[in-house]
Amino acid sequence: MTTLSRDGYQWTAGAGLTKGVPTIGLIEPSSNTTGQDEIYDLIVVGAGYAALTAARDATTSGLKVLLLEARDRIGGRSWSSNIGDYPFEMGGTWVHWAQPQVWREICRYNMRSELEVSPDYTSGCNTFSLFTTAGGQHAHELTHHEEDALLISSIGKFFDVDGRQGQTLMPRSHDEFHNKAVLAYDDLTAADRLDQIKDELTGKEEAALKAWLLLMSGATLETSSFYEHLHWWSLCEHSYKGAIDFLIKYKFRDGQSAFALKFWNEALSTGNLHYLFNTPISSITDTPDLTTVTSTSGTIFKARKVISTVPLNVLSTITFSPPLPDLKAQAIATGHIQQTTKLHAEVTNTDLRSWSSINPSAKLVFAFGDGTTPAGNTHIVSFGASSKKLDPEVDIEATKKALTNLTPMEIERLVFHNWSNDEYAKGAWFFPGKGFITKYLEALRESHGNVHFANSDWAVGWRSFIDGAIEEGGRAAMEVVRSSREKEVAVR
Repeated sequence: MTTLSRDGYQWTAGAGLTKGVPTIGLIEPSSNTTGQDEIYDLIVVGAGYAALTAARDATTSGLKVLLLEARDRIGGRSWSSNIGDYPFEMGGTWVHWAQPQVWREICRYNMRSELEVSPDYTSGCNTFSLFTTAGGQHAHELTHHEEDALLISSIGKFFDVDGRQGQTLMPRSHDEFHNKAVLAYDDLTAADRLDQIKDELTGKEEAALKAWLLLMSGATLETSSFYEHLHWWSLCEHSYKGAIDFLIKYKFRDGQSAFALKFWNEALSTGNLHYLFNTPISSITDTPDLTTVTSTSGTIFKARKVISTVPLNVLSTITFSPPLPDLKAQAIATGHIQQTTKLHAEVTNTDLRSWSSINPSAKLVFAFGDGTTPAGNTHIVSFGASSKKLDPEVDIEATKKALTNLTPMEIERLVFHNWSNDEYAKGAWFFPGKGFITKYLEALRESHGNVHFANSDWAVGWRSFIDGAIEEGGRAAMEVVRSSREKEVAVR
């Protein structure tokens, strides 16, 4: 059943701009308990993939769990709006078997055959639009082979700090500090590294590389961490092919919310999951024997343990008692810089199914055909960065113009979720400024008394990705389950 969430926006010529879009991830009824009079084994704060994994693993281990979520739906920053039997991915989208946590869950839920290829250049215009700015803006119509060649060359130069495409510096992406020499590179921004290789790049290479970096970071070249770009590159096996295959090739035919529901339904089937949606929290107070979570409405919930899956940029809205350690508090105060605009368009131009665009100086730096809707139209997905921030709901005409400036298109529908203006996200996927990871990563991962912290924002593997969220949720749940079992043994 598809019902309307408060989240997201949709625009059509007939209905204009409307807030709230349909999703199969909306949970009704919104609660199955008041939660007030019980003492739970565990309270999980949130309902994204970290929270869903933690709740599932804890409930299947026999713990009595209360899940509290501020939204009306599951999925957090990875959810789909199902419009006319077609999923528009509002946040995290792509998955791959190179992402080990994701692939384990896809196999667990027998969803291997439910993936489809995302960008497909086998038919249509097969055109790559590249915009350069040297001596004024110029539009170039190239092939996808030329697009790949530009990116392979320029990205390779960007990461070749050791003569081996970064492989010597970060040979193990899931043990990123293995070579201590890599730590020094957290003192560089993307702009710093670009300045080091500026004489090696052609104008087209520079434009393609800048847009790629803006797409990944959602920030500016002057603020985004070179180190974190290097970590992503290592995750992709230090290759452009790996980046394309692992990051944007495969997605779920029925959308991310269909995947998230598998976690939810398994947890619910245990009978150990209690939940309240539309319940934002204001504070977490911990004592040796009992932890309390207070909602913004003043309701108090009690448990022996808490797992907070609140994103980094939102943790500052929660009061912790006793106060968090200095390094963790500093990391929260600093936050991350990712402010991507992700915009979907349904257009009547069928040939654009195989079109892509790069424009580092535009409000939408990357765009490409990402599917065909049941109506036979082309689905375009596009991304902007904070360097030229686009708030689609503020000015729809300007938003449409940002798309048509890339290539002529007849827009029938726009769908989006403005993550920057979302009070429960305050930004899209995690991306840090320089110096952040080497200083704060371990502090962010540490528990605080009976309060555990799990979020993709500080995963050690696929940080910022769905895989990282599952990694973190599983880790936190294991810590809680182990502690509960140790306590039972001690009582006996």
